[in-house]
Amino acid sequence: MCCHWAIVATVVGVFACKSASAGDWPQILGPNRNGQAEGEQLAESWPSSGPKVLWRYKLGSGYAGAAVAGERVVVFHRVDSSERVECLNAQSGKSVWKCDFPANYRPGYNPDAGPRCVPLIAGGKVYVFGAAGDLHAVNVDDGEKIWTRELYADYGGQDGYFGAGSTPILAGGKLLVNVGGRGAGIVAIDPATGKTLWQASEEAASYSSPVTVKIGDPEMAIFVTRMNCVAADPASGRVTNLFAFGQRGPTVNAATPLVFGGKLFVTSSYGVGAALATLDGTSAKRVWANDDTMSSQYATPVAHNGHLYGIHGREDVGVAELRCIEASTGKVKWSKSGYGVAHLILAGDKLLIQKSDGHIALAAADPAKYRELAAFRLSREPARALPALANGRLYVRTGSGGGELICLAVGKP
Repeated sequence: MCCHWAIVATVVGVFACKSASAGDWPQILGPNRNGQAEGEQLAESWPSSGPKVLWRYKLGSGYAGAAVAGERVVVFHRVDSSERVECLNAQSGKSVWKCDFPANYRPGYNPDAGPRCVPLIAGGKVYVFGAAGDLHAVNVDDGEKIWTRELYADYGGQDGYFGAGSTPILAGGKLLVNVGGRGAGIVAIDPATGKTLWQASEEAASYSSPVTVKIGDPEMAIFVTRMNCVAADPASGRVTNLFAFGQRGPTVNAATPLVFGGKLFVTSSYGVGAALATLDGTSAKRVWANDDTMSSQYATPVAHNGHLYGIHGREDVGVAELRCIEASTGKVKWSKSGYGVAHLILAGDKLLIQKSDGHIALAAADPAKYRELAAFRLSREPARALPALANGRLYVRTGSGGGELICLAVGKP
């Protein structure tokens, strides 16, 4: 378990606000929580030194990536005994406002004590979920505190291996949280007041963040919890088990479920494997499942033209591979061995790839073969937090126990 701290880089995020404009990245994995950047056009190549660095900003500890709305870049990090929500100007990188909350989390397996969850920007507010299971809402314009809920304390949520990491999702006008408490596996919170609207299930918390899907009515939230894949109805509070997914013992579920074309793809490592299922309301039918094609420890793949691009393997055992698989069958189309763990963003027909060792690559989303268009090393520090892409700018957070947020110009001139 010594290297499992890498998992926290991916587990946070919430559903994008419906008012988000093109180019925004207001949550983990972009506007639709699928790793796709809408309307972004990337440069065809980079110089050997990489794209231009626009600015750098020093951050405290944690693994939360940035969220972007307009010219606001919101980061969440720990500074001494506080978890800090901070807004930076997207063009200059200068701090606009900051808001601190008491930090009570004490790390276990991973010495980094900072928060793990990407902020959510929605409806004039910023929502953040701290490592100790505290949920906060602040005003996006000035950082003024609106409300705080100590959800793990209220419902008996457990820190797990790395603290709270399953980020809330905004679905059906409610914030849904995989708290993992007794009778409060999933809790619905009023985003305006912070009050509990309902609580349901015995689902233990995972390090996977939920997504939303609408096949007919109503809109549902899909969670990969500690041991299952479930669907939660925001309106009624009904939680339906879709299928078992998980292993007991020193394992985690960390990748975000991916919904595309009426299909649901889930992936994990530790012998859990991957599965593709069709969705029909509150039921799911498996199409295929195995542990051989794309079993990802914590990185979430992206879908493009009937194929999935992502990571197979673990960072702490062996060397992970970058792969392309045929979504409908799970057949491996190509594999780049020894690649290492990486986060992928899809923009048009190109892949922006942030490797955990600090390398950044630009590649074609080509099912025939791996075609790298450009690559360089951005940092000697690890880069495990999820990146963000907005308005031609790539935001990469580096370091462990403290680092930088680096803004790169990657858009087409």
